[in-house]
Amino acid sequence: SWSIFEDRVLYQLVVFLQPPPRHSFRLELYGGERLPERCSSVRVVLECTCSRIMGDTFCFLHPSKNNQTAQHSPLLQTLCTGCYLDVEEIACWVQNLVQTAWEHLPQWQHWQLTVVPSSHSCRMLLPSPSKMQLCALLVFAVEQGSP
Repeated sequence: SWSIFEDRVLYQLVVFLQPPPRHSFRLELYGGERLPERCSSVRVVLECTCSRIMGDTFCFLHPSKNNQTAQHSPLLQTLCTGCYLDVEEIACWVQNLVQTAWEHLPQWQHWQLTVVPSSHSCRMLLPSPSKMQLCALLVFAVEQGSP
């Protein structure tokens, strides 16, 4: 959605997170009565790929012939606390990604991107030369029933 204020345009974007290969997301309900409100209730499940023919792909759950230990998931190591998605880690990762990507856009050098610290979203401010300020808010979500 978007809204216009006196000297500001606010864009609110929902970013649907998709699990990487060999992972799935499982929403955990509270007592089965209502949907979870926080990302901390999104469990990351490692999928077994032993029975699938995937070339040189390894299985996170089971050791291979060459490697006698199960592999570690980069997703669990970077964006999770335990086996649950950590919205603060995701927000920090996306903020860093946006800041790094912005530095590679030379056509936007006359715009100053400010990534506003937030623990549950990614907030960006872009003051334009015309004194109009663009604000973007990225909110993270997981679709129920997604693989």
